[in-house]
Amino acid sequence: MSHAGSTVAPPEDTSVLAALRSPRRLKTEVLAGLVVALALIPEAISFSIIAGVDPRVGLFASFTMAVTISIVGGRPAMISAATGAIALVVAPLSREYGLDYLIAAVILGGVLQIVLSVVGVAKLMRFIPHSVMVGFVNALAILIFTSQLPYLIGVPALVYPLVAVGLVVMVFLPKLTTVVPAPLIAIVMLTAATLVFALQVPDVGDEGELPSSLPTLLLPNVPFTLDTLSIIAPFSLAIALVGLLESLMTAKLVDDITDSRSNKTREGWGQGVANLVTGFTGGMGGCAMIGQTMINVKVSGARTRISTFLAGTFLLILVVGLGDIVALIPMAALVAVMIMVSVGTFDWHSIRPSTLRRMPKSETLVMIATVAVTVATHNLAYGVVVGVVTAMVLFARRVAHLTEVVDVAHPDENTRVYKVLGELFFASSNDLIHQFDYIGDPENIVIDMSESHIWDASTVAALDAVTTKYAAKGKTVEIVGLNASSEERRDRLSGNLGAGH
Repeated sequence: MSHAGSTVAPPEDTSVLAALRSPRRLKTEVLAGLVVALALIPEAISFSIIAGVDPRVGLFASFTMAVTISIVGGRPAMISAATGAIALVVAPLSREYGLDYLIAAVILGGVLQIVLSVVGVAKLMRFIPHSVMVGFVNALAILIFTSQLPYLIGVPALVYPLVAVGLVVMVFLPKLTTVVPAPLIAIVMLTAATLVFALQVPDVGDEGELPSSLPTLLLPNVPFTLDTLSIIAPFSLAIALVGLLESLMTAKLVDDITDSRSNKTREGWGQGVANLVTGFTGGMGGCAMIGQTMINVKVSGARTRISTFLAGTFLLILVVGLGDIVALIPMAALVAVMIMVSVGTFDWHSIRPSTLRRMPKSETLVMIATVAVTVATHNLAYGVVVGVVTAMVLFARRVAHLTEVVDVAHPDENTRVYKVLGELFFASSNDLIHQFDYIGDPENIVIDMSESHIWDASTVAALDAVTTKYAAKGKTVEIVGLNASSEERRDRLSGNLGAGH
């Protein structure tokens, strides 16, 4: 909750130089980066499996995405890496055509993200309603939790107490001290316990082979033809749109958490640049990761680009230089971290009975639609699109009934004055034609529009139809009180839209 004087965070809150001058803040950024790197390892491996590629492809993508976006991105402290959403998009391409086509699609997807961002697609974020944002956050929390279930089903019984201990550490340790992030303590403690007591439980090494060399620059081995373009273009467009949507939504969420504003356009083309770098180094592409971003910003308290840069750097050091040690980390520790992330991400206030009673049913329906579609498809883009469309339909239905035509005066026996109240657009103006008494009205009709506004051609066509119907009865209509923009629109379109009916 923001308080007076903190609605906009001061610039130094996200300044790299300020963090470098403050040992306390620098330590926070370094430790946050380390925790995120540890959490990224199993995620990147599992997303590689979803995409049908070698674990190295997801791990290298996470390294290059995080390091690149820390430099070119518009939202400090946000984490970008290989993601499940992108993995789901590219999986069919990878299965049918192989890794080279996947990399080519990622490179083209990065180019499309840059182009879309430069032409202003980030500005469309203003059209995403609050209820869709809440649904987006809640759906992500559910997906983060359900993605941990495979590590909790059909596993040795020892996994459950280890997860429980990890959760207890992360819940209660911050009440005693925040010197070191609780997730890092939990990971170290559980790893030490499994080694000291030789516990036989699944570990990171079981998820796949870790790379032993650095990523190198490469060009995808595909023919540069129109046939290749026709194969990869649909996947590239999906990568660009899903990546932008998830990244911009995550950036907005971090803005809200940190009481600051970020450059969404820069974040958009920064994601494109990061995907270009990732493609040319053999990675599977990616976008912002809300789970790891929440670990970084909300759990660990990071605020600058340092944590994002170090998350990628530590990831590479851990998997390439210390792979044998990282492989020993029990999956139970990382599952506990991700469960805490899911609990912290979910907007519990949104489902309180008191909130649901006060909230309009349409807002609740939009939130539920967003959550349901996202969870059912495991695709955030589908959920957000359905949520926005649902909100638009419900809004149009609601405002369609807010327009009213009132009989306000009878200056003489041959004149009747109507006043139109409300905003007039395609949904609300459809009923306009039926709200006049064409037969019973006198010869002169005045329609006062001083308390309404014409927004589109549908309204002009409706007014033309009203005028035509009165003219057919030998009656005249005068429209008065239009504001400047409404009058300009009517003058430009009236009589040019076909016959009114």
